[in-house]
Amino acid sequence: MNDNHIRKVVIVGGGTAGWMTAAPLALKLGGRCEIVLVESPEIGTVGVGEATLPTIRYFNHALGIDDADFVRKTQATFKLGIEFKDWGHVGNRFFHGFGDFGPPIEHRPAYMYWLRLSRTFKDMPSYEQWSMATAMARNNRFAPPHDEMPSVSDAYSFAYHFDAGLYAAYLRDYAMGRGVTRVEGMIDGVEQHPETGFITALKLRDGLRVEGDLFVDCSGFRGLLIEGVFKAGYDDWSDMLPCNSAQAVPCAKAEQLTPYTISTAQSAGWTWRIPLQHRTGNGHVYCDAFTSDEEAGRVLMAGLDGEAQGAPRQLRFTTGRRRKSWIKNCVAIGLSSGFLEPLESTSINIIEVAVGWLVEFFPQRDCRPELAAEFNRMITERYQFVRDFIVLHYKVTQRSDSEFWRYCANMPIPDTLKHQIELFRETGHVAIYDPQGFSASSYFSILMGLGVVPKADDPLIDALQFDQLLGHFATRREFINKMVNAMPDHGLYISRHCKAP
Repeated sequence: MNDNHIRKVVIVGGGTAGWMTAAPLALKLGGRCEIVLVESPEIGTVGVGEATLPTIRYFNHALGIDDADFVRKTQATFKLGIEFKDWGHVGNRFFHGFGDFGPPIEHRPAYMYWLRLSRTFKDMPSYEQWSMATAMARNNRFAPPHDEMPSVSDAYSFAYHFDAGLYAAYLRDYAMGRGVTRVEGMIDGVEQHPETGFITALKLRDGLRVEGDLFVDCSGFRGLLIEGVFKAGYDDWSDMLPCNSAQAVPCAKAEQLTPYTISTAQSAGWTWRIPLQHRTGNGHVYCDAFTSDEEAGRVLMAGLDGEAQGAPRQLRFTTGRRRKSWIKNCVAIGLSSGFLEPLESTSINIIEVAVGWLVEFFPQRDCRPELAAEFNRMITERYQFVRDFIVLHYKVTQRSDSEFWRYCANMPIPDTLKHQIELFRETGHVAIYDPQGFSASSYFSILMGLGVVPKADDPLIDALQFDQLLGHFATRREFINKMVNAMPDHGLYISRHCKAP
């Protein structure tokens, strides 16, 4: 073996990020180097992020994980999108579904033609009726698409709700079954090379030394290595994402398992509801400058639709990211790299892409700074684009019923997001900075749901006559209703195919 090859990877921290890192490395490296994960039962994990994006399916498939086995062992349910309540204005309700509003027409998004029709026909049904995912969610139905990728006939995708602790345990078994060694202990010190500054070993409280060539920091908010050793610095985004606190509590499972997350805007933040097979996850994300912890807890508990399973767990955070996620021979993944509130279920997705890029840019022992620079560039952009998408939900609001929402309406936002909002408001076009991120259909769902209606139509969509368009949309709507009515109830589908023991 080349003497410059990585001989040992050390992952600091278990939980979702740690085991999501260990599993793909174990598969890809195939025993070519040793992988050790160090974790301590004395340090808890955040473990409240139970909703995901459709990309989690591709992450699991790359590992060769069986879908039904995964669903059973993580108490999972299926997720078609997010229902938003009271966002934009009190009484508002809209759905962000995983999919589009039909195939492009004359190389233009179908929603542009719906906009044209809606200006002429005031009784035109809502655009949401041309979203397969939304129709399925509203009717509480579920069946997977016929094709692995969404097709013209059923243009929707899906993700999962799952127990994050069970998912970490599932991947732990997977990784250890492929040679990963788990070491239990508290880290008491870090040794560095006197000349290069590279980390050479971790010192545990019991006296054990864990040497390594590459160290992956999955230690959570504290960033034990990336911040504690390398002082990476942190970009604080609280001015445009002011929520800094959360309380989370599970409750008894609902009788009806809904295939979607619910996000309800509150006077100083928002609450979530995530249905699992064995319980329902609930939480309240809020800014403590605009409400008290006591009031936030009261709002959370009052909104439960089942008996609470314990007292709410308090969390504190500062939204933002490390200025560098890869320094020398240390790569930060998960909360040690940054934090964005879970409004659009992006936390696990960012772990997925970070692990993917680590595999893509997997270094030799000298950890070339050029690799680190490219990894840092890509991670920085991903955090910024996701940040903008989340800020959009707060900024475009007509709510003025609380100090929190008045702040959000007037807060400064990045020029990139300002351009996206104004471009859509004036023309109906969507600027996509990250082709691997949220699609134009997602932006359309959020912007229209919040009340931003484009002022003008695309000048090149008037080639088709109204009767042609009306016929097209009527046919698609009829097809969607037929497909949805033939699908089983979401809970029944789970009971038949992947019910947990």
